[in-house]
Amino acid sequence: MKRTPPILGLFIALLFTACSSTQSLQEYYVDSAENPNFLSVDLPVSLLNLKKADLSGEEKEALESLNKMNVLAFKKDDTNEDAYTTEKTKVKAILKNPEFNELMKMNTPYGKATIKYLGEDDAIDEVIIYGDSKEKGFVLVRVLGNDMNPAHLAKFLKTLEKSDYKGEGLDAIGEFLKG
Repeated sequence: MKRTPPILGLFIALLFTACSSTQSLQEYYVDSAENPNFLSVDLPVSLLNLKKADLSGEEKEALESLNKMNVLAFKKDDTNEDAYTTEKTKVKAILKNPEFNELMKMNTPYGKATIKYLGEDDAIDEVIIYGDSKEKGFVLVRVLGNDMNPAHLAKFLKTLEKSDYKGEGLDAIGEFLKG
């Protein structure tokens, strides 16, 4: 049996990885972080200032399944209409990937929103929240965790009521979008 030379094997592997036409969500975040039209914020779960002693067993389990949130916001204005359209198209193409399971779509007074997730129904690894407004721009939020349970996510939202969290880290996004 003939062996493939190692350099040829490496070339073939590089060729196949280079041919992937769809950018990953992680790559999109990294590529957009330096773009002046975007604001990128990473928020650790520890920022919520939750006291584990005050939490029930389910609430602790929900909290422990979360790692952090990545927020990426594009602020639309009169000078970047084309960039807004381009970036919005890129995000929607990434989110059409069949690995993302759709959880919900919403129409709100602020614009349209979609919530998707990666993982199994009972073991979610990432929740993606995407919302856009023709006037303001768009926001893309990644909630990262390990084997998050949808019931835990709902419980976690209730747990936030016990938090000392006052919106630290999110105020920059609000100011960014207000302009």
